[in-house]
Amino acid sequence: MIHPCRWSLLSLGLLGMSIVTLPVQAASPETAPTALVNALEQIESASNAQDIEAVMAFYAEDFTNEDGFNYATLEATLPQLWERYDTLNYRVELQSWEEVDGGYVAETVTYIDGVQTTPRRLTLESVIRSRQQFTNDKITFQEILSERNQLNSDTSAPEVVVILPERVVPGDSYGFDAIVQEPLGERYLLGAAIDEGTTPEDFFVPRPIDLELLSAGGLFKLGDAPTSDDHLWVSGLLIRDDGLVVITRRLRIE
Repeated sequence: MIHPCRWSLLSLGLLGMSIVTLPVQAASPETAPTALVNALEQIESASNAQDIEAVMAFYAEDFTNEDGFNYATLEATLPQLWERYDTLNYRVELQSWEEVDGGYVAETVTYIDGVQTTPRRLTLESVIRSRQQFTNDKITFQEILSERNQLNSDTSAPEVVVILPERVVPGDSYGFDAIVQEPLGERYLLGAAIDEGTTPEDFFVPRPIDLELLSAGGLFKLGDAPTSDDHLWVSGLLIRDDGLVVITRRLRIE
């Protein structure tokens, strides 16, 4: 079974960190203090080495995020994620920073690419925009600002354009379109769309996917947002005779 959302923890596990009540002023990355730059470089290096002890050394023991992850769940989940991929490569770009009491707040973009070969060969591309708060050189709280993940088969995966808002207000409806760019011709296209929460429970509990034969060139779905502030992973799976693609986006409800 292919699950569209489980690799989204990539965006949680390493540099999807922020605090909500940030001042609007932020300095350019060129002016960042050496301590902050070094910390980001060391987190990137430890992630590429899949060294869980080195990664967790940058987290405070009382670390939490709004998705419900804490120090223990993050420490347990990251190695499970790494085991799914033959290779994973992380690259972190500092976008802005500012000094706060006891540390720094840094906005980053994290790029992740990887390859898995079991049960079939798939390539991962992930981009996460986030802020992280460092207090006494430890990460204490997180919130992900935006997230997009894509898995492609190693064959000719469909080229897809995704339309989904980054955020909607509680209780509102939203549209999710995953449009295949190439004409279908005589080929069949199967697909499914799913939305899930972003909590540790959602991460660990697999869910089946019901594929449907698509008469048009893509997925076109309407969803209803929860009635209170929340985050969702919204995913689309498209399968053609020559390949497949799985796309996940984070939708913020606030």
